[in-house]
Amino acid sequence: MSFSHRLLYAVFLLALLASLVFSQEPKATQDSFAAHLQKAKQYLDQKRPDLAIPELQAAAAMEPDNFETQGNLGVLLYFQGKTTDAIPHLRAAVNAQPGLGKIQGLLGLAEVRTQDFQQGRKDLEAAFPLIAEPKFKIEVGLELASLQTQAGDLDQASTVVTQLRKVAPDDPEVLYAAYRTYSDLMGESMLALSIAAPDSAQMHQILAHEQNRQGNAAGAIEQLRKALTINPHLPGAHFELAELLRFSQDNTMKKQAESEYRAALKDNPQDEKAILRLAELDAQKGDIPESFKGYTRAVELQPSDADAKLGLAKTLIAMNENDKALKLLEETVQLDPTNATAHYRLGSMYREMGRTDDSRKQIELYKKYKDMKAKLQALYKELQIQPKEASADEPEQK
Repeated sequence: MSFSHRLLYAVFLLALLASLVFSQEPKATQDSFAAHLQKAKQYLDQKRPDLAIPELQAAAAMEPDNFETQGNLGVLLYFQGKTTDAIPHLRAAVNAQPGLGKIQGLLGLAEVRTQDFQQGRKDLEAAFPLIAEPKFKIEVGLELASLQTQAGDLDQASTVVTQLRKVAPDDPEVLYAAYRTYSDLMGESMLALSIAAPDSAQMHQILAHEQNRQGNAAGAIEQLRKALTINPHLPGAHFELAELLRFSQDNTMKKQAESEYRAALKDNPQDEKAILRLAELDAQKGDIPESFKGYTRAVELQPSDADAKLGLAKTLIAMNENDKALKLLEETVQLDPTNATAHYRLGSMYREMGRTDDSRKQIELYKKYKDMKAKLQALYKELQIQPKEASADEPEQK
């Protein structure tokens, strides 16, 4: 953030406190104190914090226990780049009036800037839950997560990052911090497991994830088979193996996916994802009645699964149940606005119904998200990974 932006933000922060400081009716014995405050306010109104600072310093010297004056002075000094000078005034305000989230957050940032990492972390941890203003919460949270990560306290850092993602789900800095924190946590967990149980089924399952992440599907399949040899009922392993086999270039291995999905379902009859995949396989075989049963069951188990609703809608279209399919497609694009296939199908139905404008809008969205996913496919190809979101089957516009 540039200095000018920081200064504007400082003025914003001060505005929240100014009413507390300057609305107080001074006592007769406080004429000098009130005069300094009045001058400081005038200078702030003129956007001259450099002139306001001496007035607030004089007022703070007269009444050192006045947390509002100390807080305002600390804020001004901080945003004027006088971080070291700001700390005692911010500390005085926090000590005099606990619960000042913004002031304590600024204090923590100032302490970090002056290399007092231990005390800075304590103040940031105390302030973070009290801050409601999104931009400042992000600044405090990112600094706090960084300190916790450097100290090896990854569980705490992941908790902070998770809260930040709720505040700013699309912020690049927050998303990158989440990526780094979760990656570090994953690496730490893998190291701990390799020491505690290097020959366990879970270790082979983790190795499978790593192989797949690096684009080595054959290696991932081998590791999952080893894991299932050790523990045939390892949670999630049959489904993960089926997902890999499903996209294999070897037709023999590809056919083995169905048996793995069924093994996953045998271990957990409520496995909605396994039910969904089996319904997709039935649809590919042209077995409409079985695919209808599977998709219906998947939607019952997980009504918010856009893929399940889309699959059921396709099946209903094949059964000439267009009214029911239309409702499901509309629900699908609400659940997953980026689902290109759903937009295409919905646009086609609107066109058949004579709803030209609605159809055109859906086709435009289809093209938008189809192009977006094509770009993602290229990116993930460079990274040697292929998430489902970027490889979903999409129809060509006719």
